[in-house]
Amino acid sequence: MGWLCWVGGPVVAVLCLAAPTVRAQSDPPRPRKSVYGTLESADTSLNAVIMKSDAGKRLAWQLKAAVVAEVARFKPGDRMIVIYRQISPSDKRVTAVAFPGAASTALYVNLTGERVLLRSAPNAGGACGQPDAGPVTDSMLPVGGMGEAPGECWCCASADQTCTPGNKTGQGKALLANCFE
Repeated sequence: MGWLCWVGGPVVAVLCLAAPTVRAQSDPPRPRKSVYGTLESADTSLNAVIMKSDAGKRLAWQLKAAVVAEVARFKPGDRMIVIYRQISPSDKRVTAVAFPGAASTALYVNLTGERVLLRSAPNAGGACGQPDAGPVTDSMLPVGGMGEAPGECWCCASADQTCTPGNKTGQGKALLANCFE
Protein backbone atom coordinates (compact mmCIF):
# COMPACT_ATOMS: atom_id res chain seq x y z
CA MET A 1 0.00 0.00 0.00
CA GLY A 2 1.00 3.58 -0.46
CA TRP A 3 -1.11 6.48 -1.56
CA LEU A 4 -0.38 10.07 -2.40
CA CYS A 5 -2.42 12.91 -0.98
CA TRP A 6 -1.93 16.64 -1.36
CA VAL A 7 -1.76 18.31 2.03
CA GLY A 8 -2.80 21.78 3.03
CA GLY A 9 -3.39 23.72 6.18
CA PRO A 10 -1.89 23.40 9.64
CA VAL A 11 -3.62 20.08 10.42
CA VAL A 12 -2.75 16.99 8.43
CA ALA A 13 -5.77 14.85 7.68
CA VAL A 14 -5.12 11.98 5.34
CA LEU A 15 -7.98 10.02 3.84
CA CYS A 16 -7.04 7.96 0.83
CA LEU A 17 -9.07 5.10 -0.54
CA ALA A 18 -7.99 2.62 -3.16
CA ALA A 19 -9.62 -0.47 -4.58
CA PRO A 20 -7.50 -3.54 -5.26
CA THR A 21 -6.12 -3.52 -8.77
CA VAL A 22 -5.72 -6.66 -10.87
CA ARG A 23 -3.27 -6.58 -13.78
CA ALA A 24 -3.72 -8.80 -16.80
CA GLN A 25 -0.66 -10.68 -18.07
CA SER A 26 -0.65 -8.61 -21.29
CA ASP A 27 -0.89 -5.20 -19.59
CA PRO A 28 2.09 -2.90 -20.22
CA PRO A 29 4.47 -2.24 -17.32
CA ARG A 30 3.21 0.33 -14.83
CA PRO A 31 4.79 3.76 -15.24
CA ARG A 32 7.64 4.35 -12.79
CA LYS A 33 7.82 7.80 -11.31
CA SER A 34 9.80 9.61 -8.64
CA VAL A 35 9.29 12.74 -6.59
CA TYR A 36 12.38 14.53 -5.28
CA GLY A 37 12.31 16.82 -2.27
CA THR A 38 12.99 17.10 1.44
CA LEU A 39 11.48 15.42 4.47
CA GLU A 40 9.10 17.63 6.39
CA SER A 41 7.85 15.12 8.99
CA ALA A 42 6.84 11.54 9.71
CA ASP A 43 3.53 11.12 11.52
CA THR A 44 3.48 7.65 13.09
CA SER A 45 -0.10 8.09 14.36
CA LEU A 46 -1.40 8.54 10.78
CA ASN A 47 1.25 6.34 9.07
CA ALA A 48 2.07 9.34 6.89
CA VAL A 49 5.25 10.91 5.59
CA ILE A 50 5.10 14.58 4.66
CA MET A 51 7.57 15.96 2.14
CA LYS A 52 8.13 19.21 0.32
CA SER A 53 8.83 18.47 -3.34
CA ASP A 54 11.49 20.31 -5.32
CA ALA A 55 8.53 21.84 -7.21
CA GLY A 56 7.39 23.42 -3.93
CA LYS A 57 4.35 21.19 -3.31
CA ARG A 58 3.66 19.73 0.11
CA LEU A 59 2.87 16.03 -0.32
CA ALA A 60 1.71 13.35 2.12
CA TRP A 61 2.35 9.68 1.49
CA GLN A 62 0.43 7.10 3.52
CA LEU A 63 2.72 4.12 4.11
CA LYS A 64 3.06 1.00 6.23
CA ALA A 65 3.87 1.64 9.88
CA ALA A 66 7.31 0.01 9.57
CA VAL A 67 8.29 2.36 6.74
CA VAL A 68 7.07 5.46 8.60
CA ALA A 69 8.96 4.37 11.73
CA GLU A 70 12.20 4.13 9.71
CA VAL A 71 11.55 7.47 7.98
CA ALA A 72 11.07 9.03 11.44
CA ARG A 73 14.76 8.29 12.14
CA PHE A 74 15.74 10.89 9.54
CA LYS A 75 15.73 14.64 10.20
CA PRO A 76 13.38 17.21 8.72
CA GLY A 77 15.16 18.83 5.79
CA ASP A 78 16.93 15.61 4.73
CA ARG A 79 16.89 15.03 0.97
CA MET A 80 14.48 12.26 -0.05
CA ILE A 81 13.03 10.56 -3.10
CA VAL A 82 9.69 8.77 -3.23
CA ILE A 83 9.64 6.12 -5.98
CA TYR A 84 6.18 4.95 -6.98
CA ARG A 85 4.10 3.19 -9.64
CA GLN A 86 1.06 4.75 -11.25
CA ILE A 87 -1.54 1.97 -10.83
CA SER A 88 -4.51 3.99 -12.10
CA PRO A 89 -5.17 7.72 -12.61
CA SER A 90 -5.99 8.09 -8.90
CA ASP A 91 -3.86 5.32 -7.36
CA LYS A 92 -0.12 5.61 -6.79
CA ARG A 93 1.74 2.85 -4.93
CA VAL A 94 5.06 3.62 -3.31
CA THR A 95 7.88 1.20 -4.08
CA ALA A 96 10.52 2.89 -1.95
CA VAL A 97 11.43 5.97 0.03
CA ALA A 98 15.10 6.78 -0.49
CA PHE A 99 17.48 9.05 1.35
CA PRO A 100 20.44 9.96 -0.90
CA GLY A 101 23.76 10.15 0.89
CA ALA A 102 22.49 8.32 3.99
CA ALA A 103 24.90 5.43 3.22
CA SER A 104 28.15 5.15 1.28
CA THR A 105 26.66 2.48 -1.02
CA ALA A 106 23.19 1.65 -2.33
CA LEU A 107 21.50 -0.03 0.66
CA TYR A 108 17.95 -1.42 0.58
CA VAL A 109 15.90 -2.28 3.67
CA ASN A 110 12.99 -4.69 3.14
CA LEU A 111 9.97 -3.25 4.98
CA THR A 112 7.35 -4.86 2.70
CA GLY A 113 6.26 -7.52 5.20
CA GLU A 114 7.34 -10.38 2.91
CA ARG A 115 10.53 -11.86 1.53
CA VAL A 116 11.51 -10.08 -1.71
CA LEU A 117 13.84 -10.34 -4.67
CA LEU A 118 16.23 -7.40 -5.10
CA ARG A 119 17.71 -7.31 -8.63
CA SER A 120 20.38 -5.03 -9.98
CA ALA A 121 21.98 -4.61 -13.39
CA PRO A 122 24.38 -2.25 -15.13
CA ASN A 123 23.18 0.92 -16.80
CA ALA A 124 23.05 0.40 -20.60
CA GLY A 125 23.50 3.46 -22.75
CA GLY A 126 22.41 5.84 -20.01
CA ALA A 127 19.13 4.06 -19.27
CA CYS A 128 17.90 1.40 -16.90
CA GLY A 129 15.70 -1.51 -17.93
CA GLN A 130 17.46 -2.28 -21.21
CA PRO A 131 17.43 -5.98 -22.18
CA ASP A 132 21.14 -5.92 -23.15
CA ALA A 133 22.29 -4.22 -19.95
CA GLY A 134 24.56 -7.06 -18.88
CA PRO A 135 24.66 -9.45 -15.95
CA VAL A 136 21.85 -9.26 -13.42
CA THR A 137 22.56 -9.76 -9.71
CA ASP A 138 19.77 -11.27 -7.60
CA SER A 139 19.52 -11.15 -3.81
CA MET A 140 16.71 -12.47 -1.61
CA LEU A 141 15.94 -10.12 1.27
CA PRO A 142 14.11 -11.50 4.30
CA VAL A 143 11.51 -9.37 6.07
CA GLY A 144 13.44 -6.56 7.76
CA GLY A 145 16.62 -7.62 5.95
CA MET A 146 19.08 -5.32 4.22
CA GLY A 147 20.95 -5.74 0.94
CA GLU A 148 23.07 -3.89 -1.60
CA ALA A 149 22.50 -3.42 -5.31
CA PRO A 150 25.91 -3.57 -7.01
CA GLY A 151 24.60 -2.47 -10.44
CA GLU A 152 23.52 1.05 -11.40
CA CYS A 153 19.88 0.00 -11.79
CA TRP A 154 17.54 -1.91 -9.46
CA CYS A 155 14.04 -3.31 -8.96
CA CYS A 156 12.32 -5.49 -6.40
CA ALA A 157 9.56 -8.09 -6.66
CA SER A 158 7.81 -10.65 -4.48
CA ALA A 159 10.07 -13.65 -3.87
CA ASP A 160 8.14 -15.79 -6.39
CA GLN A 161 8.18 -13.16 -9.16
CA THR A 162 10.77 -11.32 -11.20
CA CYS A 163 11.33 -7.75 -12.38
CA THR A 164 13.44 -5.67 -14.76
CA PRO A 165 15.89 -3.28 -13.06
CA GLY A 166 14.39 0.07 -14.09
CA ASN A 167 15.19 2.39 -11.15
CA LYS A 168 18.55 4.13 -10.87
CA THR A 169 20.57 3.33 -7.79
CA GLY A 170 22.58 5.84 -5.87
CA GLN A 171 24.55 6.09 -2.71
CA GLY A 172 22.12 6.15 0.15
CA LYS A 173 19.46 4.15 1.92
CA ALA A 174 16.19 3.05 0.35
CA LEU A 175 13.29 1.75 2.40
CA LEU A 176 11.35 -0.80 0.33
CA ALA A 177 7.61 -0.37 0.89
CA ASN A 178 6.09 -2.48 -1.95
CA CYS A 179 7.82 -4.68 -4.47
CA PHE A 180 6.05 -5.48 -7.73
CA GLU A 181 6.69 -5.09 -11.42
